[in-house]
Amino acid sequence: MDNVKFDEATQKELATFLEREQAQARINSTVHNLTSMCWDKCVTGTPGSRFARGEESCLLNCVDRFMDTSLFIIKTIESQRPQQS
Repeated sequence: MDNVKFDEATQKELATFLEREQAQARINSTVHNLTSMCWDKCVTGTPGSRFARGEESCLLNCVDRFMDTSLFIIKTIESQRPQQS
């Protein structure tokens, strides 16, 4: 590949694009992990057309706890990050 050089505006645009794509990949990974973790924990049998009552409530609680924990971690990290000017 040729040694391609981009102007500053293009470099910023590419950096922004890459940041968005990486954020989307992290979200997709989190959703996949959450789905797998909660499914393994809560779904004990072969699912039919509906979840059993215990499975349904377990899934809801699992997702709620995961989201609460994730938000807590994000807020903690953000509060520890130095203020940017």
